[in-house]
Amino acid sequence: MELDHIVPWGRSFAEYKAMFQLSEADLQKTILGCGDGPAAFNYQLNKLGGTVQSVDPIYQFSRLELKHRIDAIYDEVLAQVAAHKNNFVWDTIKSVTELGQIRMQAMNDFLADYDKGKQQGRYITGSLPVLDFSDQQFDLVLCSHFLFLYSDHFSLQQHIDSIVELCRVGKQVRIYPLLSLDNQLSPHLEQVRQTLKQQHIHTELQTVAYQFQQGATQMLVAYSS
Repeated sequence: MELDHIVPWGRSFAEYKAMFQLSEADLQKTILGCGDGPAAFNYQLNKLGGTVQSVDPIYQFSRLELKHRIDAIYDEVLAQVAAHKNNFVWDTIKSVTELGQIRMQAMNDFLADYDKGKQQGRYITGSLPVLDFSDQQFDLVLCSHFLFLYSDHFSLQQHIDSIVELCRVGKQVRIYPLLSLDNQLSPHLEQVRQTLKQQHIHTELQTVAYQFQQGATQMLVAYSS
């Protein structure tokens, strides 16, 4: 992985709670965030006394390297959002400026926590479809803005292999969103569900109380049956 090829973009703790319909009981569980990037979820949940780890290939880089990359792409990302404003829902987040403030605060929280979190084993370098965790190590696995969103970049088989692995390490898996970058339902979704059923993995679609990407109102819940 080359740092110049990634776009680190972190979401807030409040967004994670809404995206994944996380109850107070959920927050008491052992949680893995897969592909968290520079999100504030790990930082905030750890502050609340939760048990959480995050795994992402970008954690191979130092805090300073990640900060420089965030600073380099920040204006570009917001310019792209502004150019495609109709692809987003501006009710909870009211403007591109507010979006930038929310996401930068989340990423700054992550950066402030990063070195300590790595020492504590909360930020772990790794990537799907093979994770270095034990079977059923986590009560809950969350995967935000990776699988399905990048359907043009990752094949059907890569999606299947990745979700099978997530279900191996976690008792329940939640994936959001289910749309690809063109705001259309991922072309992989139904075939993924059919194949997982054959492998005795139950899946269901659940509506969530969050929508920023236009039409992204559901998450996939999966677990071994």
